[in-house]
Amino acid sequence: MALKLIPFDMAELLVSDEAIAEYLAQVFADGDSDEIIRALGYVARARGMAQLAKDSGLGRENLYNALKPGAKPRFDTVLRVCTALGIKLVAQAAHA
Repeated sequence: MALKLIPFDMAELLVSDEAIAEYLAQVFADGDSDEIIRALGYVARARGMAQLAKDSGLGRENLYNALKPGAKPRFDTVLRVCTALGIKLVAQAAHA
């Protein structure tokens, strides 16, 4: 008997600012740059790519390309996306 799997879309779970903040905090804490870009892509889809493109000043196609799996966007692009999403990056001393 074959099992039928339902597609999982992380963006569907990111329905509140609190859920987004908690998710991103965990992803940032893990420190995997590929996962951070993937997570920003999920958040962007949850919030709406068209509005994010407008708010960030990036073209919609450029935004999709910057946040697709395997992309290596410039740090400036990541900052623009974070700012447009209302995400504040904060420096904090690492504890051993």
